[in-house]
Amino acid sequence: MISYLNGEIILKGKIFIVLKVNDVGYKVFLQGKDLEKIKEKDKTEFFTFFSLGREKIELFGFLSREGLEFFEILNSISGVGPKTALILSSFGSLENLKQAIEKEDEDFHQQIKGIGQKKMQKIILEITGKIKEMGKTTGADKEPALAALISLGFPAQKASFALSQIPQEIQETEKRIKQALKILKNVS
Repeated sequence: MISYLNGEIILKGKIFIVLKVNDVGYKVFLQGKDLEKIKEKDKTEFFTFFSLGREKIELFGFLSREGLEFFEILNSISGVGPKTALILSSFGSLENLKQAIEKEDEDFHQQIKGIGQKKMQKIILEITGKIKEMGKTTGADKEPALAALISLGFPAQKASFALSQIPQEIQETEKRIKQALKILKNVS
């Protein structure tokens, strides 16, 4: 699908931009922090997530691959759709998001409309699970495969995710690296 766009911003709305690419305008939804960094007439590139719903097709854009990866993790949480994941992704990391939710910051709850307390608790549980899952392999000294993937240029969060997908019975570092590279190739 559409995973990257490069063009000129011809319109900037409150939560989206229209990006002109080869005389075609794409409506791309952006999180607030990314929207603040750009202006109309800027030539910009976006890593995008193509969302095909029952009733509509939408594009969500990010100025960095890391932003897209974080969004994809949030979007994979059951009960969180792409628009909510876009808002939640503005926190930058799972740990920051968990802290904001747990503090029950009033600004946070005003940003996230349509999510009740029960759903928010479910999101906290799933985020905690994902943090623990990623935490198993975040220490490069504990996981030489992670250090190798990072040295190859992969972001730590993405490398950790790929390593977490490898079956437990594969323990040899070289085999873990090969498996993770296959996973990362399919994710990119």
